[in-house]
Amino acid sequence: MTALIQIVSMLINVLVMLVIVQFIIGLLFAFNVINRSNEFMAQVYQSINALLDPVLAPIRRILPGTGAIDFSPLVLILLLNALLIILRSMAAA
Repeated sequence: MTALIQIVSMLINVLVMLVIVQFIIGLLFAFNVINRSNEFMAQVYQSINALLDPVLAPIRRILPGTGAIDFSPLVLILLLNALLIILRSMAAA
Protein backbone atom coordinates (compact mmCIF):
# COMPACT_ATOMS: atom_id res chain seq x y z
CA MET A 1 0.00 0.00 0.00
CA THR A 2 2.84 2.38 0.81
CA ALA A 3 4.44 1.87 -2.59
CA LEU A 4 1.16 2.67 -4.33
CA ILE A 5 0.76 5.87 -2.33
CA GLN A 6 4.35 6.88 -3.17
CA ILE A 7 3.69 6.32 -6.88
CA VAL A 8 0.49 8.41 -6.75
CA SER A 9 2.40 11.07 -4.80
CA MET A 10 5.09 11.18 -7.48
CA LEU A 11 2.46 11.51 -10.24
CA ILE A 12 0.75 14.33 -8.35
CA ASN A 13 4.08 16.13 -7.98
CA VAL A 14 4.75 15.80 -11.72
CA LEU A 15 1.29 17.17 -12.50
CA VAL A 16 1.86 20.16 -10.20
CA MET A 17 5.21 20.82 -11.87
CA LEU A 18 3.55 20.74 -15.30
CA VAL A 19 0.99 23.30 -14.15
CA ILE A 20 3.77 25.57 -12.89
CA VAL A 21 5.77 25.19 -16.13
CA GLN A 22 2.64 25.96 -18.17
CA PHE A 23 2.09 29.12 -16.10
CA ILE A 24 5.70 30.28 -16.49
CA ILE A 25 5.78 29.69 -20.25
CA GLY A 26 2.45 31.50 -20.58
CA LEU A 27 3.89 34.49 -18.72
CA LEU A 28 6.99 34.48 -20.90
CA PHE A 29 4.79 34.52 -24.00
CA ALA A 30 2.50 37.22 -22.56
CA PHE A 31 5.36 39.61 -21.78
CA ASN A 32 7.22 38.86 -25.05
CA VAL A 33 10.25 37.46 -23.31
CA ILE A 34 9.87 34.50 -25.65
CA ASN A 35 8.36 35.08 -29.05
CA ARG A 36 5.51 32.79 -30.08
CA SER A 37 7.35 32.15 -33.33
CA ASN A 38 9.92 30.15 -31.33
CA GLU A 39 8.70 26.78 -32.54
CA PHE A 40 10.31 24.71 -29.80
CA MET A 41 8.72 26.66 -26.94
CA ALA A 42 5.40 26.87 -28.78
CA GLN A 43 5.42 23.09 -29.21
CA VAL A 44 6.32 22.52 -25.54
CA TYR A 45 3.51 24.87 -24.48
CA GLN A 46 0.99 23.17 -26.77
CA SER A 47 2.03 19.74 -25.49
CA ILE A 48 1.63 20.76 -21.86
CA ASN A 49 -1.75 22.33 -22.68
CA ALA A 50 -2.86 19.12 -24.39
CA LEU A 51 -1.95 17.16 -21.25
CA LEU A 52 -3.56 19.56 -18.79
CA ASP A 53 -6.70 20.65 -20.65
CA PRO A 54 -8.67 17.46 -19.87
CA VAL A 55 -7.95 18.00 -16.18
CA LEU A 56 -8.51 21.75 -16.14
CA ALA A 57 -11.64 21.88 -18.33
CA PRO A 58 -14.06 20.54 -15.65
CA ILE A 59 -12.65 22.99 -13.12
CA ARG A 60 -13.08 25.86 -15.59
CA ARG A 61 -16.73 24.89 -16.09
CA ILE A 62 -17.39 25.00 -12.34
CA LEU A 63 -15.55 28.25 -11.56
CA PRO A 64 -17.29 31.54 -12.29
CA GLY A 65 -15.84 33.71 -15.05
CA THR A 66 -13.18 36.06 -13.72
CA GLY A 67 -12.20 37.80 -16.95
CA ALA A 68 -8.60 37.45 -18.03
CA ILE A 69 -7.45 35.60 -14.90
CA ASP A 70 -7.72 31.81 -14.96
CA PHE A 71 -7.85 30.37 -11.44
CA SER A 72 -8.27 26.74 -12.55
CA PRO A 73 -4.53 25.88 -12.27
CA LEU A 74 -4.51 27.19 -8.70
CA VAL A 75 -7.62 25.18 -7.83
CA LEU A 76 -6.06 22.07 -9.40
CA ILE A 77 -2.88 22.47 -7.35
CA LEU A 78 -4.91 22.91 -4.16
CA LEU A 79 -7.04 19.84 -4.92
CA LEU A 80 -3.98 17.73 -5.72
CA ASN A 81 -2.27 18.79 -2.50
CA ALA A 82 -5.42 17.98 -0.52
CA LEU A 83 -5.50 14.54 -2.15
CA LEU A 84 -1.85 14.06 -1.26
CA ILE A 85 -2.52 14.95 2.39
CA ILE A 86 -5.43 12.50 2.52
CA LEU A 87 -3.35 9.71 0.98
CA ARG A 88 -0.45 10.28 3.35
CA SER A 89 -2.74 10.31 6.38
CA MET A 90 -4.30 7.04 5.22
CA ALA A 91 -0.83 5.53 4.89
CA ALA A 92 0.09 6.62 8.40
CA ALA A 93 -3.02 5.06 9.91
